[in-house]
Amino acid sequence: MKKYIFVTLFLIICLNAFSQDINPGYDSVLARKLGADEYGMKNYVLVILKTGPAIVEPGAKRDSLFRGHMANISRLAAEGKLLVAGPIGENKMTYRGIFILNVRTIAEARVLLDTDPTVKEKIFDTELFPWYGSAALGEYLEADSKIHRYRH
Repeated sequence: MKKYIFVTLFLIICLNAFSQDINPGYDSVLARKLGADEYGMKNYVLVILKTGPAIVEPGAKRDSLFRGHMANISRLAAEGKLLVAGPIGENKMTYRGIFILNVRTIAEARVLLDTDPTVKEKIFDTELFPWYGSAALGEYLEADSKIHRYRH
């Protein structure tokens, strides 16, 4: 009998050691809406924009391509497909900026990148990586839209 009590207590202690505390603030509706897994995470695609092989001299064509680039960023953000975008400071790697795309696969990301005129014209090359991050990442866009004094 003592042996069974010891084994039972040992199992209870082991189970408690490996159990995780449930977050009292967990919101299952929000988690489902954001596509979160049980850890509050999800898959995205990280894009690094690099200097591409095309050289387009300053002028009307280059200005038009970059206006199209910015318009495309705004459109993809409004659609919830682009969660993060921004330039990278000067570096030896010729990295120019990053995107975090709210898609699960590299193939889906390539379709979105093909809508960017600076990528199509090879001003920017891209490197794409699967990335696993917080499913709440997209929630910051609402706050972001409220802190820009000027529309872009």
